[in-house]
Amino acid sequence: SASAQMLRSALRLSSKAPQLALGFPGAPAALIRGHCQVPCGIFDDPVRVTLLKEDAATVRKAMVQINELSAAGTALALNQSTRWVLAKEDAAGNIITIVSEYMLCQRVKKELFEKNEEYLEALAAHHGVLAAAVKTKQVVDAAACDALDHAITHLAPMYTK
Repeated sequence: SASAQMLRSALRLSSKAPQLALGFPGAPAALIRGHCQVPCGIFDDPVRVTLLKEDAATVRKAMVQINELSAAGTALALNQSTRWVLAKEDAAGNIITIVSEYMLCQRVKKELFEKNEEYLEALAAHHGVLAAAVKTKQVVDAAACDALDHAITHLAPMYTK
């Protein structure tokens, strides 16, 4: 879409994404790409999209496991189901954090868009992911995972080439 192309172009122009070498004796010549709320100006958008997809896959697997374990009715199944609920909550929370704190607070800036409609379209795409992630916390229905995957797929082109 036009807003995805606009945001992608703007992010490439505004992201100077420096790479930092590990700074302690004996450290490998690895590179760190991170993000904080300083803001540090270090961005790796494709990594964030990968993390969103990974967390969405975790939510889906957790739902499958919870549904399978609920039929067993044993103490062990209850214990394992509880652990999967916690994993699902954590993964959905990660999605919410990435979209709200990284994407919306740090990357989506109104001045990067030529038209207000494109800005609003970008906001709606981000909100779609947030709403879908919250829904996955509330249910154990794979349809909620499908909606989350769709929302992430709709958002991803804004952050990938």
